[in-house]
Amino acid sequence: MVRLRLKRCGKKQRAVYRIVATDVRSRRTGRDLRRVGFYDPSNNQTFLNVPAILYFLEKGAQSTETVFDILKRAGVFKEFQSKINK
Repeated sequence: MVRLRLKRCGKKQRAVYRIVATDVRSRRTGRDLRRVGFYDPSNNQTFLNVPAILYFLEKGAQSTETVFDILKRAGVFKEFQSKINK
């Protein structure tokens, strides 16, 4: 099963996160299938590769709670619902 989760990067006390698609059984720092976004909580910046995220969601990928909140704020699920209803 594929899951969209955060992968920690950056310096001590200055964490930034990559949003990655990864296998459920792999570790947080393990190998990822694809990088689909970036999140910086200190500067409140988010970059999302929406077509890649939609691809994984269509294939049945689940997201963690934090990633779900980030995607919801960005409006990705509205695009996902409109794409499903077509």
